Amino acid sequence: MIPPDQSEENLDSEEPAMMNNLCRSNNNCLAEQRSYTPFNDESRQLLCNEHISRSEREDFLKGTEGKFFFQLRRESDEMKKPDTSSSWPRSTGWKRRVTGSEDETRINELEEEEIFWHVKILPILHELEKEDNVENLCLACTKLYQALNEGNMLGKRFKRRSVLLKTLYKLVDVDSDPLCLKLAKIILAMKVDGKNLLHVCKLAFKICRNEKNDYIIQNDRLLDCLLEVLRTEDLQKNNEALLYCMGAIKFMSGNAVLLNEMANKGAVEMFLQLVKQINNIKENDTHFSNLGHLLVQLTASLRNLADLPPARRQLLCNGAVSELCVALEQRMNDKDVCTYIVRIFSKLSSYNDFCGALADCSRCYILFLALLNKHQNQQDLVIRIIFILGNLTAKNNQAREQFFKEKGSVNTLISLFQTYRELDLNAQKCYHERGGEEKSHPKHPSEAEDVLIKLIRVLANLSIHPSIGAALAAAHRVVELLVTVLEYKSVDDCEELVISAATTINNLSYYEVKSSAVQDKKLHIAEMLLKLLMSNSMDGVVEAVRVFGNLSRYHEICDFIIQKKIHKFMIALLDAKNQDVCFSACGVLLNLTVDKNKRTFLMEEGGIGKLVDCLQDFGPADWQLACLICKTLWNYSEDITSAASYFGEDTDTLLVLLTSLLDEELVLGYSLNRDSRDYHRLYWEREFKPVAEKLLDRIESHHSFLPTVTITPF
Repeated sequence: MIPPDQSEENLDSEEPAMMNNLCRSNNNCLAEQRSYTPFNDESRQLLCNEHISRSEREDFLKGTEGKFFFQLRRESDEMKKPDTSSSWPRSTGWKRRVTGSEDETRINELEEEEIFWHVKILPILHELEKEDNVENLCLACTKLYQALNEGNMLGKRFKRRSVLLKTLYKLVDVDSDPLCLKLAKIILAMKVDGKNLLHVCKLAFKICRNEKNDYIIQNDRLLDCLLEVLRTEDLQKNNEALLYCMGAIKFMSGNAVLLNEMANKGAVEMFLQLVKQINNIKENDTHFSNLGHLLVQLTASLRNLADLPPARRQLLCNGAVSELCVALEQRMNDKDVCTYIVRIFSKLSSYNDFCGALADCSRCYILFLALLNKHQNQQDLVIRIIFILGNLTAKNNQAREQFFKEKGSVNTLISLFQTYRELDLNAQKCYHERGGEEKSHPKHPSEAEDVLIKLIRVLANLSIHPSIGAALAAAHRVVELLVTVLEYKSVDDCEELVISAATTINNLSYYEVKSSAVQDKKLHIAEMLLKLLMSNSMDGVVEAVRVFGNLSRYHEICDFIIQKKIHKFMIALLDAKNQDVCFSACGVLLNLTVDKNKRTFLMEEGGIGKLVDCLQDFGPADWQLACLICKTLWNYSEDITSAASYFGEDTDTLLVLLTSLLDEELVLGYSLNRDSRDYHRLYWEREFKPVAEKLLDRIESHHSFLPTVTITPF
């Protein structure tokens, strides 16, 4: 076996698992790439003893490097007495004489079988014994399988079965994966059991671990034989054989063709049935620990299958959520099992139907919190659980409530925030000590940054819920941690992390609650936002403007904005020709015009003309923005004496524009389908029309004449 530390897989991505070692090791490597390991003559000896030494078995299961022995014991019991049962119906390829006696029929069948053996099978066996060329041996094995199938001699009901198997076992010594593949297929089709089943499953595992063999595996349909083993063998009696069998299948699941074949052959339902059987084994059972190894292979294969749409539907229909949650609860101490189950949920929670099913499983929130508390320093596990919680709380208010109500949920998030912030601070310190300030920063977030981004996303999603958002706004430790991100991080360090923190602060700043931590820190937050506002990141600028839109409800922040000349920046943003940017900037300007002493800046900085331009550019497409502009102009003109003195050369344009936008037939009946018209009518009637009519009336009443113009439809 290859030592597990030689080829670790980076688990930052959700790529399919490709484990090299069948069982788990104590390091952080969860999945390893397959590599071809030729077997020397010594390690491929054919041993006919009755059992594997205990030390060899333990060495293998621990993943240690050592020789891989194939011990294919002769089936002494089966040689003496063939089974009287038949696995499959007999072939009709050879005609039988029908007699009136069952005994006579059986005698005739045996005679026909004897003839078939001598005519069809025995010549091929002689060829196998004498032939040295591997290619010819492979062709002979193919002919043998076809002949056995034709004569209905596959399975246990075959008089000369032991002679056949003895010949096949001798060929296992040949160092050829294509030949071993054909041998394994025939031996499995002969329905061997006990130690022989274990050894042939080991042989299949050895073949499948080398991805170079994927093509021949596809052509020889080994998958069918292995799925049959899973379907028919007893879980507790043959758990070690099933372990190697499932390990081989897991390797196959790394191949796209074989993965699709698995899904088409009902592998998902079969795997989930095995998971259910394992879940029924209690912790005090002697098989509990060993079955954990099998569960790793099952969940790793299910994770790969989760990439396929048909498999995802099967997972949903076959109750995967409940069974995997049970396994998660029972195997909480097994990091590998937990990681693969979490990887399955991580993948599937990106799809609405499965995300809804997981959200409905109330037990999952307790399990996820328990895992986070138990494995807090396991970044690969933590990041996926946080990702799942982010998906669950993205659009589902019930999920937000259920998670928030779980005991210690917010404290767990705070603890994780502190842990990974410290890791990020230490990493940043080391980076700068190495002279990193002179070099470009990494293009992608670091592991600690990635956890923080996804964790802050959960907080942002939770804050959308009115009561939860109000509670988080009053949670001083939560707000402090978010502000520290703005303090020690710049958009050049990690843009996504800084913007995520600003977005969450924006959500929390919406709530005007008693003991609001955001309100207590509003001036410090404004200082931090100023740094973001002056950055080269347009997304960062927009997010900072949004926060100022909420904070500018406070007089201290309005004074800060004027003092730092931020209002000039807001007016300049109106030229951005971007709907979202204009909306956010206009929100700040609206709050500034509440104060009579701060209204004159609009005329001084050319703000009136820019607001009128925004109204003309975006009005018919965004009635909420149009309403915001009209409210700003309404506040600004509260003490109007003359329209010309307040609106200057933009007066006539504004009058024409308001008149046009208030023409219902003109703005709601032109090139709009019914659904769009109803949507626009709702916001036009409720938000825009009332304030626009009042503004138009005020301007007309303070204007000496109305211009004569032609209204052009929008």
